[in-house]
Amino acid sequence: MNDNFFLDTNIFVYAFDDTNTVKQQKSNQLIKTALTDQVGCISYQVIQEFVNVSTRKFTVPLSIPDCRRYFEKVLMPLCRIFTSIELFHDGLDIMQRWQYSFYDSLIIAAALQAGCSNLYSEDLQHGQKIKSLVISNPFI
Repeated sequence: MNDNFFLDTNIFVYAFDDTNTVKQQKSNQLIKTALTDQVGCISYQVIQEFVNVSTRKFTVPLSIPDCRRYFEKVLMPLCRIFTSIELFHDGLDIMQRWQYSFYDSLIIAAALQAGCSNLYSEDLQHGQKIKSLVISNPFI
């Protein structure tokens, strides 16, 4: 286990949220640290969720070219975990034991597979430890 951290999709969404500058600044700080210090990572699922939200649900949706640029410069360099049978099995195990939704369980499983010690997410239970991973809400 190391000090690497995993960023959930909501961190990237808040990085674009001009209505909440505190969350926007904290999100951008986490993303910058992840990229600069090479200590943060994401999974393919985070990319899929972010692209869906950013191109369809933002107040001003990202254009496809802007989305592609963000994908190339930010998301892809952080992506370490891709879909696999093992990931799905691990997600189902987490779902059964900790009662998270399947998609949240896949995020947790990906963070564990990446060897992260911390998972930053607003949507999961702050302070909960799952195996060797601690879930942290960076906004509280």
